[in-house]
Amino acid sequence: MALDLYVGSLTRYYLSDWETAGAKAAREAGVPYQVIRPSSKTDDAVTDPAVIRDAVAAWRTSVESALKKYLTVGLSWSEEPEAPYFTDRPASDGYAGLVLLAAHTELPEFPLPEQAVSQWQQDDAFRAVTSPDFKSRFSSLYEVELWLPGHFSFKFKAPDVAGATVWVGSSVSLYEQLRHLDDETYRGQLSGHPESGFDQSARFGLETFLRLARLSVEHQLPMKLDY
Repeated sequence: MALDLYVGSLTRYYLSDWETAGAKAAREAGVPYQVIRPSSKTDDAVTDPAVIRDAVAAWRTSVESALKKYLTVGLSWSEEPEAPYFTDRPASDGYAGLVLLAAHTELPEFPLPEQAVSQWQQDDAFRAVTSPDFKSRFSSLYEVELWLPGHFSFKFKAPDVAGATVWVGSSVSLYEQLRHLDDETYRGQLSGHPESGFDQSARFGLETFLRLARLSVEHQLPMKLDY
């Protein structure tokens, strides 16, 4: 699965005015490349940046209002066209490796996989750490698809700008938790590659997420999974 990470304005994301890691590599190599999004309907797609920007602003206001008693400062980030964006591709193996690394670090009694995996949902450790009664140290990673550059320590389920119900978290909390995970595991030795065994996939996934989460925090921009 071509799973990408995107950091940037949500207006740019929903306009598809950004380039995936695969598209960039293909362009630089002079190879034709097409991004196919199963849920897109070109006849109904909104292509006016002003309309999308207004929808993002209204959505952000709604989320901020719902969370106001938990926030020390309001939710704010740039939705202007000149705002930068960043992408990379952990791929499904890298993402699964990272998620399972975190789950098995929390519950070391479960043995780690030896081979790279692309499915993690049925893993016993993952199912345990995502159960309602488990107090996870890496909760901002599990199941979340959208991270906002705000200071809150919890995740919540809500409709995103496009109306899809997703788990939403804080990129600030995610970055802190990923740093703790690295301290407990690889301690900065993160050179790896997806599809090269579980250990290498986990290193690659952690390095990719750490870097993009840091950029989200530094530039105060949302971070999103893109399938």
